[in-house]
Amino acid sequence: MIAALLAGLPPAASAQEVKSVLAGADPDIEAADGRYWIYPTGGDGLSAWSSPDKLKWSKSETLIRLKDIAWADDDRAPRHFLWAPDMIQANGGWYFYYSVGPQNPTPSRIGVATCKGPAGPCTDSGKPLVTGGNGFEAIDPAVFVDPKTKTPYLYAGGSAGATLRVWKLKPDMVSLDQEVKVDTPPNFTEGAFMHFRKGIYYLSYSAGKWDDASYQVHYAVALSPTGPWRYGGPLLVGDKRYRGPGHHSFFQDPADGNWYIAYHRWEGQVGNGPYQGSRRVAIQPIEYRPDGVIETIKMK
Repeated sequence: MIAALLAGLPPAASAQEVKSVLAGADPDIEAADGRYWIYPTGGDGLSAWSSPDKLKWSKSETLIRLKDIAWADDDRAPRHFLWAPDMIQANGGWYFYYSVGPQNPTPSRIGVATCKGPAGPCTDSGKPLVTGGNGFEAIDPAVFVDPKTKTPYLYAGGSAGATLRVWKLKPDMVSLDQEVKVDTPPNFTEGAFMHFRKGIYYLSYSAGKWDDASYQVHYAVALSPTGPWRYGGPLLVGDKRYRGPGHHSFFQDPADGNWYIAYHRWEGQVGNGPYQGSRRVAIQPIEYRPDGVIETIKMK
């Protein structure tokens, strides 16, 4: 079934005018409480941006700061960072996952906090959920609750080692149950994200280097949330106007039932990089063919 899904299908393009909505990177996007929420990379603290219409965005109070994460200094690194957060509503609560760096000289770690709502405030669980090392970078968490089994899964990894790892979470959403061995899909670098539509599990992820023109989004499909994967190829790549699109998330808009992708890109850059400055977050609709293939996204 999966082989038939992708075999022999040339890429098609969806063309629409897309304007970025805010300065930021690594956006997770959610819909709740009649608003849309974007959670970007932070630095010393992580905040939410919210909008009633996906066009005008306002920044919330900080959800969590490095100083609120007691274990962040346990590695005795001189400086730490927060990035690539992921918010999810599950089991009647809100849970916020984030990367805690540096990646060098000490391994990165993944933390999780419980939150009072999509705008926080959030309270760290008190310990790292995953710690990197031995060639694995514990970065870019993304949590997905399988609609078939209600099992929550944590997807993470990338950068140095470029390895995807997956764990089942316990029902409390702040503890690991067990790791599930999965294959790392072709051209995987980082930023994994899982979504489910009409019986198909879509694993999407970033390929290339985050600060140059090679950065892009690829995807694979499966009949389960842990594979085996059938590679779908590049989904979103740079063009002459916008470079290095990637580190994205998908969501289905409850207002219109359509699916959208939120991602960051470099604007106003020339050449192949490395680029400097701020990335911009853009949101645009995606389209599926009748057989489930996602049409290639073109930035216009």
